[in-house]
Amino acid sequence: MKTSPSIAPQIPIPQALVIALQQAKHVVVFTGAGVSAESGIATFRDALTGLWERFSAQDLATPEAFRKDEALVWGWYEWRRMQVLCSQPNPAHVAIAALAQHVPKLTVITQNVDDLHERAGSVCALHLHGSLHNPRCAACGQAHILPPGIPEEPEGGRRLRPPRCLHCGGSVRPGVVWFGEELPVKELSLAFAAASECD
Repeated sequence: MKTSPSIAPQIPIPQALVIALQQAKHVVVFTGAGVSAESGIATFRDALTGLWERFSAQDLATPEAFRKDEALVWGWYEWRRMQVLCSQPNPAHVAIAALAQHVPKLTVITQNVDDLHERAGSVCALHLHGSLHNPRCAACGQAHILPPGIPEEPEGGRRLRPPRCLHCGGSVRPGVVWFGEELPVKELSLAFAAASECD
């Protein structure tokens, strides 16, 4: 996918920040939904439309919801993944990736489940809430490889049966952290380490 062109900031950067960055050995940038919202990605709290308008995002983002209606939940996440794949990194994603060229070490810790930091060029992005692009089997946890390309989902969304695990035959679930689930141990550990080591 094509990344957004580098855009020079139009606001002055405080001199104290410039000096701190010049002296830094390890910078950590923590991002959330507001960064990706500028790329047109609906935030989790935005009103839903189409098939989804009669559901709240919170009602579709639980293990119980998936057990109750796999096709509804998988369809919603595929619709979200399509939106992400049709979006581009924005100047914030690009600026964060560019900052890595000017400091010895930069770690991005994000709550976002999209890949816009990576498409902008960030190398070290820790996804605390998982990723739409890394589904796994709900039964055995085996990673599932999605077909390349952008899913062709209708604008309003649709119910869609999830693929089956090639390892055990179980249902594949979205690779995101749902309400009531723990954050991924590896990413959380790396995030705590980065936060404790940063300048």
